Amino acid sequence: MSDACPDPAGAIKAIDKNSVHQICSGQVVLTLATAVKELVENSIDAGATNIDVKLKECGVELVEVSDNGKGVEEANFEGLTLKHHTSKLRDFSDLIHVETFGFRGEALSSLCALSDLSVVTCHESMQVGTKLVFDHKGHLVQRSPQPRQQGTTVSLLQLFATLPVRHKEFQRNIKKEYAKMLHVLQSYCIISTGVRITCSNQNEKGKRSTVLSTNGSHSMRDNIGAIFGPKQLQTLLPFEQMSPSENIVEEYGLNDAELPKQLFTITGFVSRADHGVGRSATDRQFYFVNNRPCDPLKVTKVVNEVYHMYNRHQYPFVALNIAVASECVDVNVTPDKRQIFLQEEKLLLAILKSSLITLYEAGANKISLNYTHVPSSKSLDVTANICHIVPSEENIQEHLGSELQSPKVSLNLANLKAVFSNHYSTNAGSKTGTAKAANGSNNSGPAQKTLQSFFKSEVKPSVSDCSLKSPLKSEKSVLDGFRYRNKSSGDAEEEKDSPLLMTAITELKCSGLEASFPGAIDVPDDKDKEMFDDDVHTEEPEAQSEPFASKEDFLLSPDTKRAKRTTVTLQFSLQELEGKIQRMKNQQRQKAVDELRYRRFKAKINPGENQSAEEELKKEISKDMFKEMEIIGQFNLGFIITKLNSDIFMIDQHATDEKYNFEMLQQHTVLQGQKLIIPQKLQLTAVSENILMENIEIFRKNGFEFQIEEEAQVMERVKLVSLPTSKNWTFGPADIEELIFMLTDSPGVMCRPSRVRQMFASRACRKSIMIGTALSVSEMKKLVVHMGEIEHPWNCPHGRPTMRHLANLDIISPD
Repeated sequence: MSDACPDPAGAIKAIDKNSVHQICSGQVVLTLATAVKELVENSIDAGATNIDVKLKECGVELVEVSDNGKGVEEANFEGLTLKHHTSKLRDFSDLIHVETFGFRGEALSSLCALSDLSVVTCHESMQVGTKLVFDHKGHLVQRSPQPRQQGTTVSLLQLFATLPVRHKEFQRNIKKEYAKMLHVLQSYCIISTGVRITCSNQNEKGKRSTVLSTNGSHSMRDNIGAIFGPKQLQTLLPFEQMSPSENIVEEYGLNDAELPKQLFTITGFVSRADHGVGRSATDRQFYFVNNRPCDPLKVTKVVNEVYHMYNRHQYPFVALNIAVASECVDVNVTPDKRQIFLQEEKLLLAILKSSLITLYEAGANKISLNYTHVPSSKSLDVTANICHIVPSEENIQEHLGSELQSPKVSLNLANLKAVFSNHYSTNAGSKTGTAKAANGSNNSGPAQKTLQSFFKSEVKPSVSDCSLKSPLKSEKSVLDGFRYRNKSSGDAEEEKDSPLLMTAITELKCSGLEASFPGAIDVPDDKDKEMFDDDVHTEEPEAQSEPFASKEDFLLSPDTKRAKRTTVTLQFSLQELEGKIQRMKNQQRQKAVDELRYRRFKAKINPGENQSAEEELKKEISKDMFKEMEIIGQFNLGFIITKLNSDIFMIDQHATDEKYNFEMLQQHTVLQGQKLIIPQKLQLTAVSENILMENIEIFRKNGFEFQIEEEAQVMERVKLVSLPTSKNWTFGPADIEELIFMLTDSPGVMCRPSRVRQMFASRACRKSIMIGTALSVSEMKKLVVHMGEIEHPWNCPHGRPTMRHLANLDIISPD
């Protein structure tokens, strides 16, 4: 028998070094932007003044970064790509004073694990360069001489090829990865004064084009102009640092006496707050701490909040560098070093807020948006006179709990069809008669049934014109149970008794309970008389009295309220009534629970629940289902009622037709262009020029025509020769920039500028079926089928819902 014992299942062991290397490498380099960033930072740390970034097919095939820095000494060839080998640190204490971009010794080692990495370098002390080839573990496997001037070139072939899932995702989203990489590279171009940085890309046809270039200027402003053009420079204001005001110091909870002086020094530029000067998104906001690009979320929030005080519909261009002592900042937070911790961060925010407010307040073109609306006394009077505040039927249901709420509708399919059948068979005169009949049913008598309350006090008033609307638990509940009644001039007040309570009283009476309950009951008609004994005496009701102004008014003797009054003794038990109501509550609660259990559509027809209702429709209704919907009828000459299986839906005929017309205009309309006499220079950035040239067909469908000279200098390769026009609508360079921004996130996808969408929405609205138009069954069916032919059928271009769920015939009352 062997002495070796098998390891127990689940034993804790050390992971082998190769696996650790692969796992950790995938955490350090996540994207194309991270890979390029690490190589550019190495070049800047090496003292380079010229950095050239070359990509092939946007980085899928090749990423190459060359510089003219110091180069790599021969003694460092072996440790160049080993994990945690660096010349920047010797121990942890050096981290506090580190001033270089890199310091962990992880970047090249991780890139070795994720791609085929090779290096060509020539140190300043060497006459001939050397080519180094490394394996995925970071070990040097090949070394050969190669001519090169002083500096280093790092090449990455097939990035992420060792991680199949990530590699496939990388290839699928390469356009987005490429755009993010350019944005990160722009930040280094802005802050790296005295360094010339260029970036070029070679497409699959072998043609190379420059997408980014700076001139090596020692001015941040010049670098911004080189990247974004002189047009952007015209909108910039230099940032002027100010001490925080007393109000802002108090807002951030700072103690002015204890604040450190000159801890932060902020320099840079922000755009003016004039309308039309800002950006539609935060795509041009760059923040630096000690010249290191970073993403300080709180700083970004403060800058945008202050800007929105003066231009609430746009975002500013921002390029701010925050200089602070190295011991007051921690850059070792995330693998990409983009998140940074700062001491006295509240002080920094206070300085920024005060400085920006002062800067924008001093602007000559300041526009104040601080409008205050003061409601007029008339509107207040109208609101006050709408109603007297009293518990209503809805209040009682809310008091009993949300689970007691009744279902949406109480109907069945036969009744529903009968309603629409009658609707189509009636004319305008019958509609009037129906309305009168409806009004008559609501006012079945000049007075409604009322129940006299029970009091223990010696005063035993006879109460008139009141309704008990809540469960009787005490004498005080009667006083609290009055509902206030709306008044309108010339109309009698309308009261309704709780169905719950009246049903309970009926059952109590039938059971012959023996209890004394003094009260007065007004019975308006013969039907209601059947609920009570023959002992109940009634009189002809008089004109309805005014609502009670107070409890004292309520307790007045009956002689002061009415000249004649009949008082009867009713057999009644308060405890039995409370028990009946409790049992009915339990039944309604169980019914509500059962309904929610089987209900797929839970959102109500309420503006506050539009998002929930839309999500439910997206989940439950597919495009094919619209063809299967049965047309029941048209409601109020504006809504189509349809049935799908056991579900009833209501469709807005105008909104759905408008959305269909809008999407058809979006897809098929080719705007006609107006030729310009002289081609207009757009001065687009290199990135924007490339996006425009790659999506030129989308611009043509939007009515824009360009003259493209690919051999010209960057920012002069594209000229505008034709603008779209349509009646009173005109478009310009701002719409081109918006299209470019949209295509950055969704390259190749047909899209329209917001102003073109507004024009299409206006046209679609005018040509659609209006509310008030009677439709035949075939016309209604056509509108419903169209909903299944569009991409987003749930709301119209103006945000109005097109469809809502009404009821489910399986869970509603059969009556």
